[in-house]
Amino acid sequence: MILPLGSIVNALSVIIGSIIGIYFESFLSEKIRKAVFQIIGLFTLALGMQMSLKTNQFLILLVSLIIGTIIGESLSIEKSIESLSNKLKIKLQSENKLFSEGLITAFLLYCVGSMTFVGSIEEGIHKDRTLMYTKSLMDGITSILLASSFGTGVLFSAIPLLIFQSALTLGAHYFESYLHPELITEISAVGGVIIIGIGLNILEITKIKVSNMLPALLLIIPIYHLIYLVQIY
Repeated sequence: MILPLGSIVNALSVIIGSIIGIYFESFLSEKIRKAVFQIIGLFTLALGMQMSLKTNQFLILLVSLIIGTIIGESLSIEKSIESLSNKLKIKLQSENKLFSEGLITAFLLYCVGSMTFVGSIEEGIHKDRTLMYTKSLMDGITSILLASSFGTGVLFSAIPLLIFQSALTLGAHYFESYLHPELITEISAVGGVIIIGIGLNILEITKIKVSNMLPALLLIIPIYHLIYLVQIY
């Protein structure tokens, strides 16, 4: 049994960064807060495009996203996540209108990037936490900016972040033989498209139910292996 220390450090960095961001929130005017929102949105778009364009299998990417989104829409994943987030908000007696949006946005930004998958898998297989510690530093800085705009929801995103990344690390530890480097690239590409959706939402260009696209991150694994087997035979 491996201890997902990298994920624990990552979650702590988000908590610390969020506390700092929430503290500075009261010093920011609405004009500056809106400008920060726009910068975060543009950065998110750029990050998503960089990740998605690394794919070598555009057909696999498309099929995974289409089927994954159909499943997500059928299960109403976004609605369920928002419901859980609102229940947490009520329990905490938070008056922050952006609590749910902040929690979901932060979690998706932190957890569907290439560093999440590669870092968690490196920790699970080789016990190498270098990438996870680097990600922790980056997420800590990002959480300052996010929390100064979205508030306490960003802080509580550390909980699903810890659960998700720990599961990846433990999964990689036990299923090492199924995780090819090319597959990790394709999973990251799917994450990149999801991140583009987040960026568009932050910029208020449109409203995409990005949480309903999450099943694509899992679906791409069997689809990739199926295509791989077809190519062999």
